[in-house]
Amino acid sequence: MQRSTSPSTRPHPLQMIRLQYFIYFGVLGIYLPYFNLYCYHIGLSGTQIGSLSAARSLVLVIFPLLWATLADRFHSRRRLYVLCSMCAAFTWCLYLTTSAFLPMFAITVAHGIFFAPLISFLEAFSMDLLGRARQRYGNIRAWGSVNFILVVLLLGRLIDIFDIRLILLLILAGSVVQSIAAMRLPLDAGPKTTPLPGRPATLMRLQSVVFLFCGFLMLASHGAYYGFFSIHLKTLGFSSSFIGISWALASVVEILVMITSGGIFRRFSLDRVLVFSFGAAAFRWMVLYFAHSPWLILLTQPLHAFTYAAFHMASILYIDRLTSERNKTFGQAVNNAVQYGLGLMVGFFLNGYLYGRIGSFALFAVSSLLALAGGLIFGGFTLHLRRTGRRSEIESSARYQDG
Repeated sequence: MQRSTSPSTRPHPLQMIRLQYFIYFGVLGIYLPYFNLYCYHIGLSGTQIGSLSAARSLVLVIFPLLWATLADRFHSRRRLYVLCSMCAAFTWCLYLTTSAFLPMFAITVAHGIFFAPLISFLEAFSMDLLGRARQRYGNIRAWGSVNFILVVLLLGRLIDIFDIRLILLLILAGSVVQSIAAMRLPLDAGPKTTPLPGRPATLMRLQSVVFLFCGFLMLASHGAYYGFFSIHLKTLGFSSSFIGISWALASVVEILVMITSGGIFRRFSLDRVLVFSFGAAAFRWMVLYFAHSPWLILLTQPLHAFTYAAFHMASILYIDRLTSERNKTFGQAVNNAVQYGLGLMVGFFLNGYLYGRIGSFALFAVSSLLALAGGLIFGGFTLHLRRTGRRSEIESSARYQDG
């Protein structure tokens, strides 16, 4: 007897996307706040920690583009997503075998090769499945932030009780679950192959180049936060529980922005959201440069709603408008490669180099200047387009509407 495969027995595709975001950002909820802290705990220097983070980011520059080209060329996004998920889980196991810098560096590169394309694939899945209702992206993405909060709060308390090496096993478990769940994602539709020519053309236009460069500066400014914020708090004498609360607070406000994103992008243009986000980042990092009080540190965390959530969603929609239907995966991969790959790589290298020379407080002053530069360049270019009467390629003077 054949097993039933009626539609009623299959999960809705968007439910599986929500689950993937939920697991993916749950894993990040362990990795981002605590992996560098783990490296610090086993005796790696600031330069070595920055090098590991930068190596991972360099992989994020190169390999998402390669995987995305294959996915768009052969319409094999789902198959490659499953493959990369499984290989990422396997390579993570190797962290359990060593605490020496050079082997960890090699493992970081190997793991990053397969982990790197997952988020850009997820963004492309989401845009395809949402169709004309793309303003609902924030509601889908918010599931990831929910789990991020749960994980960082719970894990902060667990690390205060147990050994920090626990994070290696938890990330492995999450990666295995994600790879299994990936098998339930919808199959790719369309022809077997797609011609390659013309792919870079749209993204080489002036508006695209300016946006990507400014996005690079924005994420470079986050290098101190993602690479050294937990270490900064630890050296100030705060507990792992406080560190977890700090990260969780940022994600709580992130969720609020995501679930109301439809209204935000109907009311404000993408350009205005992006410029405001740059300004919020410059202010946030400068406050952390001065902050010693736990309350002042916590008060900066709600700005994550703009410096990450609003900026990230606006970037996804911005790039989606700039790319043709057959190149969506590649467009999101370029955006992720430039921002979360190249931008964070430079940010991690820079902060790893400066950490032992100027101290963790001064890192945030440098971050503030980077975000300010990005905002001034992007805002100035947008103002130039409006003053010269040139039409934005994404109709930036209009409210974001799907169509």
